[in-house]
Amino acid sequence: MSEEDLHATERTSGITFLEADRETRRVNEPEPTPRSAAASRLWIDRMRHFLSVDPEGCWVAQDTRDIVGFAISQNRGSLWFLATYGVLPDRQGGGIGKRLMDAVLAHAAGRPGLFSSTVHPAATRRYRLAGFSLYPQMRMVGSVDRSTLPAVDGLREGGVGDLEWMDRLDRDLRGAGHGPDHDHMLNTLRLVVSRASNRPGYVYVDEDRGRPALLAASDPETARQLLWEALASARGDTLVNCITTANQWAVDVGLAAGLDIDQEGYLAVRGMTDPAPYLPSGHFL
Repeated sequence: MSEEDLHATERTSGITFLEADRETRRVNEPEPTPRSAAASRLWIDRMRHFLSVDPEGCWVAQDTRDIVGFAISQNRGSLWFLATYGVLPDRQGGGIGKRLMDAVLAHAAGRPGLFSSTVHPAATRRYRLAGFSLYPQMRMVGSVDRSTLPAVDGLREGGVGDLEWMDRLDRDLRGAGHGPDHDHMLNTLRLVVSRASNRPGYVYVDEDRGRPALLAASDPETARQLLWEALASARGDTLVNCITTANQWAVDVGLAAGLDIDQEGYLAVRGMTDPAPYLPSGHFL
């Protein structure tokens, strides 16, 4: 993949995931809509970041002049993650996805890894055959009952000075730090951290959508405090996703806040355990 591919790959990604959302839509959910212009710009910005940090992990499949598939992966120290992956719906089943997955797994060079997976049968079969364990994920959606919000203390706004200990916490939970991804997220999201040095934790909050974007903590109580702080920023419907069974503390907070619980996809991991207390980001894992 090159910088010149970004816009075409974003269009392919938008088509691919819109069709996937339509196929998996629950009957009580609204009809999925195409990405907004702002969301498209954000996607391109994130992929440009990955290209700048680890370009050898970024691959596209091209048919004449059209991008028909993509797989964006990254190595961070001893950890590999897959940020996004897909093939146009009308080109699936022809081996394109397998070749893309082979390319990014070769880039992993045997590192432990993780990514968030959809429920697409062919894709999940490919992941399992590649040696990944599939942990079912839950999500919680709805409007926060603001009468349930507890008083939260021991937290403060985070900044650049926190990134070193945050990377240490990342290594404890997932085997490697987020490194340059922290710098990128800090420019686009609000960072809240735990003040207690013996109970570190942090959460990135997407204030535009009122939801946690990535949460890591040394213990469940700190994780609960951070999630409550993120939910307090919600205005209207919010979402807490990528919840695995090892993170029941997040289910407890969501239920107490009046959110509804549902299922969504898998967290795929290889050579490592399911991180906890931890809520991964879809792209930065």
